[in-house]
Amino acid sequence: MSKKDAKTSFKEMTAVELNAKGRDMRHEMFNLRLQQASAQLEKPARIRDLRKDIARIETQLSALRMKAGNQAATKTAAPKTAATKKPAATKTAKAS
Repeated sequence: MSKKDAKTSFKEMTAVELNAKGRDMRHEMFNLRLQQASAQLEKPARIRDLRKDIARIETQLSALRMKAGNQAATKTAAPKTAATKKPAATKTAKAS
C-alpha cells in the first residue's frame, strides 16, 4: 500500500475498523522489534512505515471522536434565548 493509498483508505474507515487495523499494526510492530533485537530484521524501514501508519490511524480516530463530540454537542445544546435581566436590588441603610 502506497502512502497516498494509506491516507485515503484510512479516511474511509469506520472507528471500529481503525481500531482493529491499529491493533494489528501494533502487533506487527512488536514482532518487528523482537526481530530487530535478535538481529533478524530484514527490512528496518518497515518499522518507520508502521509507526507513521499508526500515527495516521490515531489522527483519523481523533478526528472521528472530535466530529462525534461536536455533533452531540450541537444536538443537545438548546437554542439560547434572551434572558431577562432583573433590576438591581437597592440597598437601604438601616437606622440604628
